[in-house]
Amino acid sequence: MAPSLGSRPFVVQLLLLVFSVLSTSLRAGDPPLTLDYYKSACPTVFDIVKKEMECAVLSDPRNAALVVRLHFHDCFVQGCDGSVLLEDTIDLTGEKNALPNIHSLKGFRIVDRIKNQLESECPGIVSCADLLTIAARDAVILVGGPYWDVPLGRKDSVTASPELAEANIPTPNEGLLKIISKFLYQGLSVTDMVALSGAHTIGMARCENVRERIYSGEFEATSGFNPPSESHLSNLRSTCPPVGGDNNVTAMDYVTPELFDNSFYQLLLKGEGVLNSDQEMYSSLLGIETGEIVKKYAADPIAFFEQFSESMVKLGNIPNDESFENGEVRKNCRFVNT
Repeated sequence: MAPSLGSRPFVVQLLLLVFSVLSTSLRAGDPPLTLDYYKSACPTVFDIVKKEMECAVLSDPRNAALVVRLHFHDCFVQGCDGSVLLEDTIDLTGEKNALPNIHSLKGFRIVDRIKNQLESECPGIVSCADLLTIAARDAVILVGGPYWDVPLGRKDSVTASPELAEANIPTPNEGLLKIISKFLYQGLSVTDMVALSGAHTIGMARCENVRERIYSGEFEATSGFNPPSESHLSNLRSTCPPVGGDNNVTAMDYVTPELFDNSFYQLLLKGEGVLNSDQEMYSSLLGIETGEIVKKYAADPIAFFEQFSESMVKLGNIPNDESFENGEVRKNCRFVNT
């Protein structure tokens, strides 16, 4: 059971205060984004992205989660600047082979197809960073999630940082306070963290990231010993053996894995979160605030949808100030322009 709502432990209060001040200073003077940025230069941008995403999700609903994850991993490293899409070259080391990315990021060919269509219609106009931000929104809608307006005007970076990818991106077995600190550093709140984690309702987890939870006794400790949970645990262990099968995948929401809804939070209330980092939002002794938010979203899908939309806009607005100064619109999302 999650602790009842009360005053935050002093260490949590201090952590929130320090990072809220830091994130505010980091975000001062953010470059402006606008809803009508491409109104004249590429008025069909939304239609093109939507059409390609419809094809991608129709061919495989899991493609929705792949694009959302790409967007998240992009924005947590240098801001939303398309750096996650860059390949390694002689002059540049990309982020694709950083530890949080190397086995978890896919969907690059979807981005390629969208970019090709945009370059055919509006050559040199729409950045890969904007493309990815729109595609993530459309991906969520196509599997039943909410709509939100997407501010545009990002430029593509000419750099990447595998070091920041390894430092900034949350990992599946990190503790709650560590993950909170990573969100606060990006200017995102605890509420944003819980809401954005709800995207796991359409996500898949690699067995390498699940094994510790399902074989250490932690899953039983949070879910209790009841037939439905034991059956689910048995299925998880069948997919993820104790040794081998690291790249096998399992749904993080086994109830409605291809539908964007609030089922993910209901599973956390039952103690059946697949990732330790997810379950800690409800079960951790430090999760006083996060546990209450989980309960709210589990009971109220509208509240979850509204906050998710707001938090996705905040995520997409994390800037790379350098790219606004020295960035470009890549012709090919995988390589900087020559």
